[in-house]
Amino acid sequence: MATASTHGPVKEHPLAATAVLSVIGYVLVIGTFAGVLDIFPPIDDGTVLLLSDAIAVVNSLALTALLVGFYFIRHDDVRRHRAAMLTAFGLIMVFLVLYLWKVGGGFEKEIVIEQGQFLAGYAGLIRPLYLMMLAIHILLSAIAVPVVIYPVVLGLTHTPAELKETAHARIGRIAVASWSLSLFLGVVTYFLLNHLYSWMPR
Repeated sequence: MATASTHGPVKEHPLAATAVLSVIGYVLVIGTFAGVLDIFPPIDDGTVLLLSDAIAVVNSLALTALLVGFYFIRHDDVRRHRAAMLTAFGLIMVFLVLYLWKVGGGFEKEIVIEQGQFLAGYAGLIRPLYLMMLAIHILLSAIAVPVVIYPVVLGLTHTPAELKETAHARIGRIAVASWSLSLFLGVVTYFLLNHLYSWMPR
């Protein structure tokens, strides 16, 4: 990955830059959930549903870009790897805005398994399974923030030759694994909640 400058505070202190950006992300998410950051306008139920669909599309595209980017670097195509990973990162920024807007201006959903729906007789197993996948998705999303930001910061501030002397590849592999699983589980839980079963506002 080429860099526009040879020196700079971000390049010299990538861990500090990662920490600052991560804290900003955590403050935005936690503040929105806690109702402390009242920065999103109220939205109606229809907009909440529309945003849910848009988020699923964005996450699916991000997962695709992420896996494509991993494929490219496995084949030493640094230029396309960079483009794919920055696309995935940009899509996650779009997701963050849409998700916080949905939560801050609307509501969250709780799964409801009604009689007659797919495998409704096993609701006692399906609901805990759904909640477990959702919990893993949320946990990985939280943990992945600095793990994803760090290799992006390195990639944007170092040349390909310089990156070989950093932890970019090692942390990047961890980021791809955790990020991919989080995105995949997010899409699966979206499908279960919005298309296979029912929901109610939470």
